[in-house]
Amino acid sequence: MPKLTKLVFFALIVKPLVFVVLGLNIRGRNHLPPRGPAIIAANHNSHLDVLVLMSLYPLRQLPGVRPIAAADYFFKNRWLKWLARHCIDIIPIERQAPDLNRIFDTANTALDVGNILIIFPEGSRGEPEKIGRIKKGLFHLLQGRSDAPVTPVFMHGLGRALPRGTALFVPFNCDVIIGEALQTATDANAFVAQLEHCFARLAEYCITRSH
Repeated sequence: MPKLTKLVFFALIVKPLVFVVLGLNIRGRNHLPPRGPAIIAANHNSHLDVLVLMSLYPLRQLPGVRPIAAADYFFKNRWLKWLARHCIDIIPIERQAPDLNRIFDTANTALDVGNILIIFPEGSRGEPEKIGRIKKGLFHLLQGRSDAPVTPVFMHGLGRALPRGTALFVPFNCDVIIGEALQTATDANAFVAQLEHCFARLAEYCITRSH
């Protein structure tokens, strides 16, 4: 039932919203990982981010495409929890877990069964169209996971279409720029710098971004 609910939600609501109401400039779609285990690492300005990224996949693949999200936020009331579990099928993480390894238990389990994970390295939504500080959590998840390539994605415009702190949806043209999989970094600081550089390079292809 959860998988069927997810497919119906995306087929009848999300995909029409993304591809009809929003104007999307998608570049590098062929770089999306076709199968898991794999990770998509994207910047984060809006709740629309995850819906747009998941919509890039055909319905038949959606059961295996799952975003990582904070349990303390998405499970704070029963309605949001139902939406998160059944319509989006998030991988919940406990951000306050005392053991760093425990935080990534559910993510590693999902990778083990071949899921494609969507991760926002900034950790939470930032100000509209601004990149926040990239955290080191993704690097720690990657330790021992040479089987899970990381594909960077830079998005622009979705922070204006549905900015943080508002439920008002305003149609905008938006960019989704997908890069090639990252090379393995040797340490956390090098990985963060690599991802920051990659986001900056992908941002240059955004047609909605003022230079």
